[in-house]
Amino acid sequence: MTTALPDPDLRLAVTTRAETFERLRDRLAPHGIAVEHVRPDERVLRVAAGGADESVADGAEADEFAGFDAGWVYPSRLMEGAVIDARLDVPWVNGREAVLASRNKAGTLATLADAGLPVPETRLVSNPVDDEAVLAAADEIGYPVVVKPNSATRGVGVAKATDPDSLLGVTDYLDLVHDYRATGDKSYLLQAFLPDATDYRAMVLDGTYAGAVERRLPEAALAEGKWKHNVHRGAVAEGVDLPAEARGLAERAAAALDAPLLGVDLLESDGRIVVSETNARPTIDAAKKYREGFDADLAALVRRTADR
Repeated sequence: MTTALPDPDLRLAVTTRAETFERLRDRLAPHGIAVEHVRPDERVLRVAAGGADESVADGAEADEFAGFDAGWVYPSRLMEGAVIDARLDVPWVNGREAVLASRNKAGTLATLADAGLPVPETRLVSNPVDDEAVLAAADEIGYPVVVKPNSATRGVGVAKATDPDSLLGVTDYLDLVHDYRATGDKSYLLQAFLPDATDYRAMVLDGTYAGAVERRLPEAALAEGKWKHNVHRGAVAEGVDLPAEARGLAERAAAALDAPLLGVDLLESDGRIVVSETNARPTIDAAKKYREGFDADLAALVRRTADR
């Protein structure tokens, strides 16, 4: 016998159609929350309500932005996000400030370090910078060193340099990219490489640890020399139960960043755990990877957001 779902009394706008949308829709429906997609990009957006003829410009219904009670996470494309934000006129579970803070990797690490949390040894390089300064920073950190964009996601643009020549090869390319006037972020990070690190993604909901996955590469990938533990690059994420120390670090990171919903990346190497990155637009994973009651707590957070 199938249990009938309650009629929804709250509408949640989600601006992505990736895995998270489908999982949110299915898991919040039993809690009376309708999850609906609002597409922010690759379309023509009317910047003000245009009445019944709105579909003429963008192929959408005239009232597509009307009647929502809350938004999930502020859109990743900030320019389009400003229009979507104004048109929806709803509070977000994670708003623009939370998304911006988490996207700035160096700023996040500085905030966490200032709050007393352990982070990898890191330098922010604001290009252009003389080769001597870059090499000196790498020497202080020690090779191999990881070079990564300050604001990219999914492991895009991350490289490992094992010596000065390979490091300058990477930074020469960055110099070319950053030479374009339209390049907004001209910064990148130099970061300590942690050998044989175990990679965790912890979820923190309303300040409380809610579950975690360990991201690991298949043996075949390791044999090929791959080292990035990123799911979008072939890693597998398996649910794990983190020890108290790691849970506490994740919760402290969310508190320092004042984020209601936060993915916290933890690296464990040589008996030490550090916070390597955070994500204010975290993927919602399979239910079995979270603690019991996670869906109900998530629904409660959405409802509190709508009441703001």
